[in-house]
Amino acid sequence: MHNIKKDQNRFAFGANWARFLSVLDNDRITSAEKSLQCMLGEIDLRGKTFLDIGSGSGLHSLVARRLGAKVHSFDYDFQSVGCTAELKRRYFPEDNDWLVEQGSVIDSEYMAGLGQFDIVYAWGVLHHTGAMWLAIEYALQRVHEGGEFFIAIYNDQGVKSHGWWWVKYLYNHLPSPLNTLYAFGFGLISNLVNILKYTCKFKPMVAIKPLLNYRNNRGMSVAHDMIDWIGGFPFEFASYESLNSYMLARGFELLRGKKATSLGCHEMVFLSKEKEHQ
Repeated sequence: MHNIKKDQNRFAFGANWARFLSVLDNDRITSAEKSLQCMLGEIDLRGKTFLDIGSGSGLHSLVARRLGAKVHSFDYDFQSVGCTAELKRRYFPEDNDWLVEQGSVIDSEYMAGLGQFDIVYAWGVLHHTGAMWLAIEYALQRVHEGGEFFIAIYNDQGVKSHGWWWVKYLYNHLPSPLNTLYAFGFGLISNLVNILKYTCKFKPMVAIKPLLNYRNNRGMSVAHDMIDWIGGFPFEFASYESLNSYMLARGFELLRGKKATSLGCHEMVFLSKEKEHQ
């Protein structure tokens, strides 16, 4: 385990994920499994290696292991490491093909020591490091030739995104439990405004349906994602086009993508074409 000092300017993702584990069930795991299979375009991951950067709750490491991959999970956050380790204990105790440890994606020495993987997965993580482009660079270097790089990065909405920076900054500087009340209050108002906007367009279900089907979205929870959404800090963002251009310049071809049209993350899976990235 790597000795990483706690950064008071970072949102405590691990504490939120620890609460999420109390509602994690087989349905959520199955939903997460289907989501991963869909984006990777593969049903079975046997014989593949899977690096989970910023493993959080450990749910997607668990899914990758269930699909047969040899998994290496790490997270900067102490409690997130504990959550991932707990899922390993529950579902794959004494399993040598799933390693869980603490580490930072922006620690060049740590990252270089990991080797390379068939699949590198970093969903909603790299934009919370405080050095997003550096984190992306270090992450893509861990992808084998012919391997896949699956990232999710917040959409650049211009002025709106800078406004969200302040929303998140304020959450992280409010004392508990005021920050929790702030997050749920802000989230509720945001969803109501979104529903009203689409109701005025005579399409209310565009805003309502995602909330009703939320547990099918990567197996996550509305309540716990709300805290993650409002609190997630540091906070950076990028356009779909800039991410694609950046990867193309480094020998990565876009295989599949879901472009965020407003607030949310671009989901992108890239194929490595280069023989060496180191």
